[in-house]
Amino acid sequence: MRRLLFVGLVGSALFAALIWAGEVGIGPVVVTHEDEMKIVLLFGSPVSVQTEPGLSLRVPFLSEVRTFDKRFLYTNAEPLPMQTRDAEQPVIDHYVVWRIRDPLQFFRSFPTGIQQASDQVDRVTRSNVREEVGKRTFAEVVTTARGEVMDSITEASAAELTNFGIEVRDVRINRTELPRSTEENVYARMRTERERLARKYRAEGDEEGRRVRAEADRAAIVTVAEATRQASELRGAGDAESARIYAEAHGQAPEFYGFLRRLEAYRKTIGSQTTLVLPPDNEFFELLESYRAK
Repeated sequence: MRRLLFVGLVGSALFAALIWAGEVGIGPVVVTHEDEMKIVLLFGSPVSVQTEPGLSLRVPFLSEVRTFDKRFLYTNAEPLPMQTRDAEQPVIDHYVVWRIRDPLQFFRSFPTGIQQASDQVDRVTRSNVREEVGKRTFAEVVTTARGEVMDSITEASAAELTNFGIEVRDVRINRTELPRSTEENVYARMRTERERLARKYRAEGDEEGRRVRAEADRAAIVTVAEATRQASELRGAGDAESARIYAEAHGQAPEFYGFLRRLEAYRKTIGSQTTLVLPPDNEFFELLESYRAK
């Protein structure tokens, strides 16, 4: 029983030692993790490929293990000017999300490693971006067909890079900007257009203002004329009514109203500082003379 226990402990220790040796890259055991893929090389030639997590064996000291990342990788391109169909030259940069699909094919395509692969991904996607942008107008690249442009670039890049053991998940245009000189020209055109529209709207506003003022003046003239006419009619009617009433009253007491008219004439003619030089028999003082005689 003790011997079996000892053998079991020795076996466990030996297994743990083999696992540790596999983790550090020595010994006959190859440990492949969930996020890894590994190729075992014997004298530089591939003898086994591990794409799933687990343990495998190799010939120690005579073989070499190459490890590849199974996760998605990210390559960001340098911004460069690219010409659109309408002769604009925006500065465009993009990024690529990709991963190693076939480690053996990848190893054969890029023996120096991941940097060589990243450079190839950048070259292929940049060429496809330039080609697709050249088919579109600047407005399409920026707004109306932006999604379609990126989908086409992704599809073309994936088809081309699959031969290198690479899977392209997505190519996205990150930034689209016009060069400084072009931006200034665009802004100048925009300012000119806005100023033209401003002048147009101001002219239309002035014309509308003159029209409204003319209509208001015409309406005012019509209103004043109508009011003047109505006032004249009312004054005429009032004067006629006053004359009628005066005539009726005068007809009822002519001597009395004659007396009132003369008094009103005296009041209007003779003031506190008025001096009149008239002959004694002037009819203007006939009323006064009549009262003095009495």
